[in-house]
Amino acid sequence: MHANLKDLWGVLALRGVLAILFGLVAVFWPGLTLTTLVYIFSAFIVASGLVTLITGLISVFSENGSLVGRLLTVVLGAVELGVGVYLLRHPTVAFATFILIIGLVLITRGVIDLFVGIFEEESATYKTVFIILGLLTAAIGAIILLQPVASGVAFVWLLGVYALITGPMLLALAYDVKKLN
Repeated sequence: MHANLKDLWGVLALRGVLAILFGLVAVFWPGLTLTTLVYIFSAFIVASGLVTLITGLISVFSENGSLVGRLLTVVLGAVELGVGVYLLRHPTVAFATFILIIGLVLITRGVIDLFVGIFEEESATYKTVFIILGLLTAAIGAIILLQPVASGVAFVWLLGVYALITGPMLLALAYDVKKLN
């Protein structure tokens, strides 16, 4: 396991907690107005982007793992951060645009998580969690893009359930990484 990953177990835990909080809000407050949903999702994606960007920048300077995987993590963090800031500055974005942005961000994150899970030289648990997260995230992103008509409450619930599945997985991974310290 990379030394820097052992030191960043808290970052994984933070991503997990943020996902769970977003999921709870989305599932138990499905009647959100679009503007409120944009603000909540924007805050989540900004926080996730910052965590991913910091993790990626720290990993770039380590000598472990694939350089491509480390660079993709930095790119993903920057993209998430950019999308979150854009949405915070434009909260009245059209619902179709919001769906497109969310779908593309989820597909991008899923592909990069899948890449990291397959090609990084980490523990079996780490690889398994990232492969599952990658497949799930890309699938949810594709569903969102392919079924834009299923808007409203179903869309919010889909995002919430996704976050409630991935959050505990990230917390479990953080616990596993922390045990190795």
